[in-house]
Amino acid sequence: MEHVKTDEVFNERVSGQKPTIAVFKTTWCKDCHFIEPFMPDVEKQYADRLNFIQIDRDEMPDLCEKLNILGIPSFIAFREGQELIRFVSKLRKTREEIEQFLDRAVEVANAMSK
Repeated sequence: MEHVKTDEVFNERVSGQKPTIAVFKTTWCKDCHFIEPFMPDVEKQYADRLNFIQIDRDEMPDLCEKLNILGIPSFIAFREGQELIRFVSKLRKTREEIEQFLDRAVEVANAMSK
């Protein structure tokens, strides 16, 4: 997963036709570390339908404030620079919940292109 560190790169990555999932994390977040073992497999599973980027909330506080990122990890689906949907909760996220969100993101993106 590409680690994005500037607003310019973030804006470029979320502007594409293929939906991009932005994963907001930090190094000190236990729930962020919980998802690390399975996220590479999840990313491979969706590689043909979604792009993935990672943002460290502590490295890009202004962007996170602009996007109203309060809890982490947070997942936001973007396409052509527009937010499609987000998956944010204060509870630990399971692989199944993340996959359900990704399936929904693909559905929303497909519905928008019709």
